[in-house]
Order: sequence, then C-alpha cells, then structure tokens
Amino acid sequence: MTSLSPRSIFPSHSSSSTDLPTKPRDQIHIQVGSTNPIKVAAAKEAFTLMFPDIIIDCHGINAPSNVSDQPMTESETRQGAQNRARYCASHDIKKQMDYYVAMEGGVDQFEEGAATFAYVSILSADHNLLAGRSANLPLPAKIFQRLQHGEELGSIIDEVFQTDNVKQKGGAIGMLTNQLATRQSIYVQALLLAMAPVFHPKLYQDQATHDWEL
Repeated sequence: MTSLSPRSIFPSHSSSSTDLPTKPRDQIHIQVGSTNPIKVAAAKEAFTLMFPDIIIDCHGINAPSNVSDQPMTESETRQGAQNRARYCASHDIKKQMDYYVAMEGGVDQFEEGAATFAYVSILSADHNLLAGRSANLPLPAKIFQRLQHGEELGSIIDEVFQTDNVKQKGGAIGMLTNQLATRQSIYVQALLLAMAPVFHPKLYQDQATHDWEL
C-alpha cells in the first residue's frame, strides 16, 4: 500500500495556530458520530487499512442525525450521515480531531425492489467533505411493508430472527447473508470508497468539496 500522510489531501490544522495542541505526526485522531460499537470499530478498521503504519485513535460520541430514526429514502439517509459528521466537527471545541466520521443506514424502494444500504460522511478538520455509499441489500417485501408503517429495521430483524440488539452486532446484513457480510464490513467498504481521493489526490483535485455549512 502506498505510504500516505493523513494530511496529504486534508491538512489538519495550520502550523501557525500556536493555541492548538501539538499532535504526534504518527497518529490520526478520529471522532465518530455515534457510540454504536459497530460504527466505531468500522471507522477504526477502515483507517487502519488505509494507514497501516499510523496509530488510529478513534472514539464515538452521541451525534444527532436530525432525520427519522429509520430513514426511508436515499436523500434522507445521506443527510443523516452529513448531519452527524457536521455535529462532531462543530462540537470539537479544542479542535483535536483530524477526521469526523459518520455512518447512516437507510432503506428505499428501487426498480429492483426495496433495499437497505448505508451512507458515510467524512469531514476533515479543515471541513473538506467526502461521501460514500455501500452496496444494496435486498429486503423481503414483508419487512419493507413494516418499515413503511413506522417500525425500525433492527427491531424487525430482532423479532424475525429471535436476536437481541442486532443493530449493534451484525445487523440485518449479517442475518440476511448468513454472516457472509456484516453491518461492520459494509460500513468499512463504504468508508474505503469514500476515501479514494486520499489515494489519488491529483486525479480528484478538481472535485474537492468544502463544507461551508460549518
């Protein structure tokens, strides 16, 4: 894997900011917009894969999505991930983080049928925004109908498969694929896709998105 600096595309803080704490160059500090252990573990796994020679310091906080508990469209799901990442960035008073990472699961109706998926948002300390999306997991029609009536996917899966708090374990993805894929593995996939510009910054240099809402 190509050796990359965590600041090669998204520099953290200016060296002239004397009021900011000096952080070791061999660490990346990440704040995840959730305390769900699956999401925190996914962020740490993805960044460890991308930067194997750098220590990954990763922790989660409660960050509101400001969307429905069960997002029912792609746009709502994407917005939820962005809202969580922005919350993390705006509440990092001491400006100690390099990246703010958020993941949001949602469902929608597609031409091929209903499916669940995840969106991820990654904000750098300088408010550059990256977004990624997982693959679709087809949903049984009877489950999607219950979602349309206001139930949450995790609760339905717990009932159908007699599990407990599956959303903090393998998720619907794990149960419906017999654990060949899991919620964590799908989040990792989406995060790696979102970070493609970090691996090839010259190819993406004209496509940088700066989050001016912060």
